[in-house]
Amino acid sequence: MVEISGKPDTLRIACAEGKIKLRKETIKRIREGKIEKGDPLTIAQLAGIMAAKKTPEIVPLCHPISIAGVKIEFQISNEEIIVKSEVKAVAKTGVEMEALTATLVALLTIWDVVKAYEKDEAGQYPDTKITEIKVVSKIKREIEEEK
Repeated sequence: MVEISGKPDTLRIACAEGKIKLRKETIKRIREGKIEKGDPLTIAQLAGIMAAKKTPEIVPLCHPISIAGVKIEFQISNEEIIVKSEVKAVAKTGVEMEALTATLVALLTIWDVVKAYEKDEAGQYPDTKITEIKVVSKIKREIEEEK
């Protein structure tokens, strides 16, 4: 693990995003609230937030930090859902891994909630895929001290 004790606490904000391609029929079911397991976006939002907080338990050399906030948003088109995650903390190290983890777990959760509608006759997922997971932005800002 990298030594960070000498670094000052700074405001850290990271945004990540990724996509899940789904069948048009599945997207229609999501929009109409006809997914048997429940609303995939609400469930994915909670899963993403929980995942951001658990990142150091999943990624071996990731520093545990106190997260100040996690925001998960979705953009839905006819064939895909884009997940955007923003993580904020006042810490000695960045929150990119937390944002990436939140995004990926939200995407995996969507897949899990809708998988019954994505399978073909052989039980496979020929149309479903998660792509383009990336850090969109990273901000590091010194904290102004109150006088």
